Order: sequence, then C-alpha cells, then structure tokens
Amino acid sequence: MSHLFDWLTRDRQPRGLILLYHRIDSTDVDPWGLCVRPEHFAEQLEVLRTEAVPLPLHEFVRAQSAGTLPRRAVAVTFDDGYADNLTNAKPLLERFQVPATVFVASDYIGGEREFWWDLLEQVLLRPGSLPATLYLQLREQDYCWDLGEAREYSEEAHRKERARKAWEGQPGSRHHLYYTLWQALQPLPESERRSVLATLARWAGITVTLRDSHRPLTAHELLTLARCDLVTIGAHTVTHPLLTKHPLPLQREEIRASKEHLEKLLGHPVIGFAYPYGGYTRATLSVVREAGFTYACTTRAEGVRRGTDPFELPRFEVEDWNGEEFRKRLQEWFCC
Repeated sequence: MSHLFDWLTRDRQPRGLILLYHRIDSTDVDPWGLCVRPEHFAEQLEVLRTEAVPLPLHEFVRAQSAGTLPRRAVAVTFDDGYADNLTNAKPLLERFQVPATVFVASDYIGGEREFWWDLLEQVLLRPGSLPATLYLQLREQDYCWDLGEAREYSEEAHRKERARKAWEGQPGSRHHLYYTLWQALQPLPESERRSVLATLARWAGITVTLRDSHRPLTAHELLTLARCDLVTIGAHTVTHPLLTKHPLPLQREEIRASKEHLEKLLGHPVIGFAYPYGGYTRATLSVVREAGFTYACTTRAEGVRRGTDPFELPRFEVEDWNGEEFRKRLQEWFCC
C-alpha cells in the first residue's frame, strides 16, 4: 500500500512549473503589479539556476509530452512585448543563462503607442484635476460617472497610493475609477477602445505621451531580442483582446494574423501562443491548433502535471519578490 500511496502522491505533484512575467523595470505606478525590479529579477534567476532546471518552453513542452521532463523543471515566459524585455531582462537572462519565451502582441510592435491599460493609467492615475462628471457611450449604452472626491488627485495622494493595485481602490477613489473603466474597456474591439481612450484624454484635458519606460518593442528591438540564443518569440494575438468576448471569426483573425506577422518579421516559424488575460473557450483552443501552433499558455495558477494539455499550459505569475521570498514561493508551487 505504501508504494501505491507514493506513486499516487508523485502523480498529483507538478512535473514542472511555467513562470509568467511581464516587465522587468522599476516604476512609480504599477496598478497591475506587472513590474519586477531588475535587482529582484537577478535574485530570482539565481534561485532558478541553483534550485531548478530552467528549460526553453518548447523543450519543456516536448519533454512533458514524452514523459521525460526533469524533476523541478521550470520555463520562464513574458507576455505582451515591452521594450524592457530587451533592455533589462535580456542582459540578466544571459548573465544567469536562463532561457525565456516572450509572447508578443503584434499590433503594438513599433513602440509608437503604449498598451491600452497604460494609456488609461496616464489619464487617470496621474496627479491633477478632472471634470466632475464623465459621460461615455459604450456599445450604444450611455454611462455616467460622478467623480466626487476622485476629481482631485494631489501629489501627496499620488505618493501615498502609487503602490496600490487597481483592484484595491476604494469606491470614490482614482484607483476605483481606473479599475471600473478598465473593466468597461477590456471587452471592446480595439477600434472602439482606441476611440474611447481618445475621448477620455480629451475629457481629461491631457495629451498622452509615449513614455520610454512603458513603450512596447520596436521591430528592430524584437529582432535583436530574437537573435539571442536564450530567447524564443511567441504570439499573443494582434491587439490583445479578451478572446472570450468576441465572435469566433474575430478570434481566428487575431490568432492567425499575429502568427503570420511575427513569422514574416522573424523569418522562421512561431509555434507558441499565449491567451491574452488567460481567456479562452474550447472553440478558441481548436482555432489555436488549426493555426499551426504547438502549444499555448493560460494564466491558470498551477503546476504542469502528467496529462496537462499542451494548449492549456498553466503558469504562475511572479511578483516583485526578493530572492528569499521567491524561493519560498517556488517551493510551495512545486509541492502543491
């Protein structure tokens, strides 16, 4: 019986972990917790080198399918395609010889505009005054927000709340307004979302800028990143939509066109995909397979186990932890 118990226990434990990062940078406002400071990323990579077996994601998936995944195998991934993946992450990946896969939203390549959630942050989470009332029409429905105390946002309030996450804002606060509008904009098609963001900027009386700290990769930077032997490029749709909120033809176009764009730019096949916001349906999985991808990543927080579908790969999102805290989390994830 003890041998059977040991076998069942081993089978329930993860056979490997896939880690999810977005940005390696220090910033004063990070409402989604996307940034890991470079010094903490260095500590985390050191932990991976000493206490895990880092593998490129495509090798991780191949070994998982063959049943040969090494004990404590880990794959590192990045979503979206921020420029700091090249400027800050790549040198550290090379120093510690840890491979990574970067999933890129292809329409943002060029570094000419920020990701939509960052533009929304520019409008709402910077110190200053806003009009007392906001009227918007979203999908032929009229909305009205009375800002109340959130109309004024002082430098002092900004300093106190700059570490606050979007979902932690109390009703009547700027963070709560930001989160409310983010939820309203997330399901929209890109063209509608851009129009609403332009309306919001005019309403706020500001001119949004392209901040070097927040910009996506340019085409040249993406090619430079892809030339690194440790880095693999994957697709993350064209415009980063929440796929579950859109009809299948649009999903198919977002998935297919992102692959084609990246392959034309890079000059080689792109076999990996990541679902924006982790959202997908069974039909979405079929579309990803039909497009010619070999695997796809979700944002479901669990380890990769025996029998995990390569088109539903779970990932643990890494936060701005120092090396010791990251080591504890890694141990917890390997045991869960």
